[in-house]
Amino acid sequence: MKILAQNKKAFHDYEIIENFEAGIELKGTEVKSCKSGKVNLRDSFVKIKDGEAFLLNAHISEYEKGNISNHEPTRTRKLLLHKREINRLIGKAQEKGLTIIPLKIYLKKNLVKVEIALAKGKQAHDKRNTIKEKDLKKEISRDFKNKFIIK
Repeated sequence: MKILAQNKKAFHDYEIIENFEAGIELKGTEVKSCKSGKVNLRDSFVKIKDGEAFLLNAHISEYEKGNISNHEPTRTRKLLLHKREINRLIGKAQEKGLTIIPLKIYLKKNLVKVEIALAKGKQAHDKRNTIKEKDLKKEISRDFKNKFIIK
């Protein structure tokens, strides 16, 4: 599995509840652009409309060697999920404060896949707690590492 793009900001802004793997409907130039790593998921989100899931605001840059039939960078792309997964997402997303966001785009057996997650937005104090925990873990690992260095 090769990761093409990752939404690192999502882990800072949201509390991840449940993950799903989805296929994504892409054009040929989009696949080539994805494989070259020209993908940005920062402000993207998933919306369910008429029983289908769509990825919005994901930026896949135009392919440099593409011709006049190149794709639009921020077009809406259909996600390929089973009906039961879509129904589960609809039920969960209707709960208060839950949203569906993409976490990463990756290659799996030469197919482009998207990992989406059901997430709940973090408050400012939650973000501060996450940062404190991260700093504490770094400090502990640094101290542990320094303890076993032979002088």
